[in-house]
Amino acid sequence: MTESKKEQVYQIIHAQPFVSQQELAERLQLSRSAVAGHIASLIREKRLLGRAYVFPQSRPVVCIGGANIDRKVRTLGALQMGTSNPVSQHESFGGVARNIAENLARLGLPSSLICATGDDAAGADLLRQARAAGIDTSACLTLAGQGSGSYTAVLDADGDMLLALAHMQLCEQLDVAFLSSRQTQRSAALMTVADLNLPKSSIEYLQAEAIRCEHALILVAVSQPKMNRLPANLQGVRLLMLNRAELETRTVQALITEDEIRHACRLLQAQGAQDVMVTLGAAGVMLTDGPAWHQLAAPVVAVQDVTGAGDAFAAAVCWSLCQDNADMLTAAQRGLHLAALTLQSAATVCPDLTPDTLTHLTE
Repeated sequence: MTESKKEQVYQIIHAQPFVSQQELAERLQLSRSAVAGHIASLIREKRLLGRAYVFPQSRPVVCIGGANIDRKVRTLGALQMGTSNPVSQHESFGGVARNIAENLARLGLPSSLICATGDDAAGADLLRQARAAGIDTSACLTLAGQGSGSYTAVLDADGDMLLALAHMQLCEQLDVAFLSSRQTQRSAALMTVADLNLPKSSIEYLQAEAIRCEHALILVAVSQPKMNRLPANLQGVRLLMLNRAELETRTVQALITEDEIRHACRLLQAQGAQDVMVTLGAAGVMLTDGPAWHQLAAPVVAVQDVTGAGDAFAAAVCWSLCQDNADMLTAAQRGLHLAALTLQSAATVCPDLTPDTLTHLTE
């Protein structure tokens, strides 16, 4: 039996979500108004969501921010300043937003990356690897004549970070005008995750959009120096994730005790953030859950490399909130579990992840 024209429209859109109505009309030898009628019918039947032709089961988490080459240099003995130190070196693909997107893709959740790369070999390799991992890179920005970003971490013999150097200037090009140009791709998002490599004006733009569209916006801090990109008003932020040092930078005070950290998180909630998670390294995580407060211990594991553990935590939290929107405690537990797996791996993103990695964890 021949497929109906409406079903043919559906099948083409399923294969090419951003196909135009004019192209559909030409391929199916229909008028554009007839195509529009079939699309309207599919939307009424909830087989598509809205004018962007979004399929309910495939809405991605859109990750916006840093993507770069990670260079991890590990000392073979005690670091001695002012002289040459013997080291081992490893290169991989990194960047906070990129790492989160890859973790999500490996966990079976559709993910889309919006980042800026140069038109060099490193940028081409980075985007190629992302696509191979299952990440949609169609909205990324490639800048002619520019070198892609890099992150160099100096680790001690135990795998703990001594120093990190980030070359992330390309992220300045992810400005409001560029984000607006990617509105079609971003409107399909189940959730938006943005890191603080973005300019402050871009963060504010995403906040305003989250408020207007009642859309979940997750912000992830990247370093103490870039905390100045976090706006004073945090309205529209569903969740802010940062570590203790970054929280201290925001509040301009040392935070030693649990009470001090809790008070600082309450201040961020008063500034508009719905919830806050503070990672404490080996000490675990503290988090708000609306008016409630939780502290969770981190699993004790043999650390191979700390790089990427915080991004894995953030990815698992986002994955969990997409499954159970209000369950912050389970989200944090899943975050600690994925961070522990990453700490035990030499890779920035644990290569052994599957869609079942986190499903067995409950509160």
